[in-house]
This record gives sequence, C-alpha cells and structure tokens, in this order.
Amino acid sequence: MQGGVALKSPEEVNRAVEAYADMVRRICLVHLKNVHDTEDVFQNIFLKYMLYKGSFENEEHEKAWFVRVTINACTDWLRSLSRRRWLPLESALEESGIQDNGSKEVLEAVLQLPEKYRRVVYLFYYEGYSAVEIAGILGKKENTVYTWLSRAKGILREKLGGEWA
Repeated sequence: MQGGVALKSPEEVNRAVEAYADMVRRICLVHLKNVHDTEDVFQNIFLKYMLYKGSFENEEHEKAWFVRVTINACTDWLRSLSRRRWLPLESALEESGIQDNGSKEVLEAVLQLPEKYRRVVYLFYYEGYSAVEIAGILGKKENTVYTWLSRAKGILREKLGGEWA
C-alpha cells in the first residue's frame, strides 16, 4: 500500500504486460489508427491495471477486463475534444510541408506569438474551430477568444506588414 492506494506488484504488472501488451496495442491501433495515440492509451491501460483493486477469477476474466478497458479507453480518447484533430503547434511547421515562402513566413510569425494568442490563432485558422468552440476547449469566455484573435491579428499585421486575415 503506497499513499493509500493498493498497487499491484511489479511482477504482476510485468506478467500482464508480457501476456497482454500485443493484444492491447492491436486493439488500440485498430481503434485509434495512430501509433502515438496508441502508446499514450497503452500506458494508461497498464496504469489502470496497476491501480485496479479487484481480483480476477481466472486468465479469461483478466483478458476480458483488458479487452473491455482497452476499447473503453480508445473510445474515451477519440471522444476527447482536446484530442480531436490535434497537432502540436511546434510541429506544424515541420509537418506542413509548406514550400510557399509566404505561407511559411506566416506560420513562422504565428509560432512566435505569445502562447495564448498562438493557441487561438492555430485553432481558429489552422484547425477550423469557431470562437465558441475554442472558448470551450480552453475554458475561456467567448469574448476573451475574440479579443485574443484581434490582438494576434494586430501583432501579425505589424510583423508581416499589410492586411492579415
């Protein structure tokens, strides 16, 4: 018992990883279709196993638990609004494959914005979210999002010259 939470022994966790890791990964890949998300969900599943206080009647019961928990975790992951259509902003420039210098210059300017402005600009212009949706994602008021977008446009106009958006 550590900090009031019962943990399975390292031996139990290692045995479960050896027995079920391939199956859990396959289920995740089928549902998530993405290696990075699969790894995140995979780790969460084995953390849940480590913290699980119940016991299993037999190996089939344990395997069924892993299948059910994996499917539920994948479903939750896909439902998560913050995960939907998400691309880390810092990798947007590298992964964009932009050849056009003007577009590259705009994206570089966006990446240099203060974080709060960068987030709203990215979500609004690059991911297509509305200000209302962005407010929900970030837990901010809708008017705050509009203000940040306006300020960000002003900064970008100054940096890039001329009109921006």
